[in-house]
Order: sequence, then structure tokens, then C-alpha cells
Amino acid sequence: QVQLLESGGGLVRPGGSLRLSCAASGFRLGYLTIGWFRQAPGKEREGVSSIRTGDGRTHYIDSVKGRFTIFRDNAANTVYLQMNSLEPEDTAKYYCAVAKSSYPDSLDQGHYDYWGQGTQVTVSS
Repeated sequence: QVQLLESGGGLVRPGGSLRLSCAASGFRLGYLTIGWFRQAPGKEREGVSSIRTGDGRTHYIDSVKGRFTIFRDNAANTVYLQMNSLEPEDTAKYYCAVAKSSYPDSLDQGHYDYWGQGTQVTVSS
């Protein structure tokens, strides 16, 4: 059974950092695409970053470039999202998702087959 479990969310002040984890079970990371998405209250869910686990190719939306880093630990079967210089606008519930195919630079939600339950990130002073 494929499962994705996010953790690492919380309350942080502007300028602070958090590291989100997405632990996968029921499959190996292998050659897939893992994405991080977020949904703020009253807004549609949007893609944030993706990584192609086979070759490590990464992709970010413009608003997080230079602040967020996505990386994977294949041995731990886990993908991480390191978030630095957090801003109030980053407040959202963050979800990880896996696409069984290996898409480069895809944040098309239709490409993703399995989703986690999400972890809340709140950036506030």
C-alpha cells in the first residue's frame, strides 16, 4: 500500500526555517517524481517544488527560488523540503505527492498519483 507521510510543519517567525519530510512507504523512490504542493486558506492548491528521484533534477516556482531546497535520501526513502527565510505568504498546508512516471519539472497536479495528508506551516510573528 502506497503511503506518504509528511512531517516537520509548525509555527515559525518570519525569516525562520523549517524542514519538511515526506516519508514514503509501499514503494521505493526509484525513478519517480516527488512534488511538494501547498494550499493556503481560501486559495487553490499550488505546486511549490519537484524532484526527479532518479537523477535529482529539481524544479521550483519563482516565489521560493533561493529560499527552498528539495532533496531526497533514497536510502531513507524520504524527500525533504528545506524552507529558509520564511515569509507570512508561505503559510499553508503543505502536501507531498508522487508521480509514478518520471516527469521533469512538473507541478501539474494531474501527473501525481498519490498524496499525503499534509502538514501545516504557519509563518507569523
